[in-house]
Amino acid sequence: MSAPKENIRVQKFIVSIAVILFVIKVVAWYLTQSVAILTDALESIVNVLSGFIGLVSLVIAARPRDKSHPYGHGKVEFISAGIEGSLITVAGLFIIYKAVLSFLDPPDLQQLDWGIALVSFSAVVNFGFGSWAYKTGKKNNSLALQASGRHLQTDTYTTIGIIAGLFLIEFTGMIWLDGAVAIMFALLIIKMGYKILRHAIAGIMDESDQKLLKEMVDYLQANRDINWVDLHNFRIVKYGSVLHIDCHLTLPWYFTVKKGHDETDKLHDLILEKFGERIELNIHTDYCHEFSCPICQKEDCDVRKAPYQERVQWTVENVVSKEKHRLG
Repeated sequence: MSAPKENIRVQKFIVSIAVILFVIKVVAWYLTQSVAILTDALESIVNVLSGFIGLVSLVIAARPRDKSHPYGHGKVEFISAGIEGSLITVAGLFIIYKAVLSFLDPPDLQQLDWGIALVSFSAVVNFGFGSWAYKTGKKNNSLALQASGRHLQTDTYTTIGIIAGLFLIEFTGMIWLDGAVAIMFALLIIKMGYKILRHAIAGIMDESDQKLLKEMVDYLQANRDINWVDLHNFRIVKYGSVLHIDCHLTLPWYFTVKKGHDETDKLHDLILEKFGERIELNIHTDYCHEFSCPICQKEDCDVRKAPYQERVQWTVENVVSKEKHRLG
């Protein structure tokens, strides 16, 4: 099964489970009148909405590129994650509002044993499906699916905390703990929403992924060919799960067009071997100048103008620069 189809299949399961668990939590809240359980139920509304949004985004992202979208439709995953992060944050703020009201007018809690049993069941299911979704999203480089998985996992941690709070209320009779637990986990929800939103905005704004960039540059440095005199203007742009890479590769000026093409193919295949088929690489070839001679290790060069002095190590700092490398 292809990665896009697998992502869509997993997301369909996530949506179905989110609807079922939302109904279970609403029943638990109705039985107990607990604000803490209401917290869990409200977050499940976000699960349902974001699940549908994520599903739509994955369907759109799987569409082939066309005249209007020559780079594909992968950017929609960032929009989906941004909407999900915003919904999570709003839900957290609303939970805090309801918790404050519960301090002013404490609810009459009842049937906490049933409430604990129902939300415990939802926690187990959430964690299982959340882990599955996140691992699949990580494997297929789908931000939308990773966001859904992280959301479900965090929902599980929230539920565990709420269960602990309900046990305390059951044994101590301190009703105010209901609102306190709700506020504590609302803050956790808001933090998670911010992280998802921040990641989505970074993708929309084509913010550089420094970790990925360093991994790729270090890999190229370790496997560079002697004919690759210089590498610069190296950029990575994410379109959902697809990585678009632009770079300038300096080759000896006397190479034929065919020889230059062979070298770019070699660089292309090297990157694909490590990072998979999700790579789209655009390589611009430059010819070397006299100032390149001191950093060029090519020994069988009959037109060398200066002796080799020092090899320039490719690093994130100098590879992303538009300037060609030279000593001094």
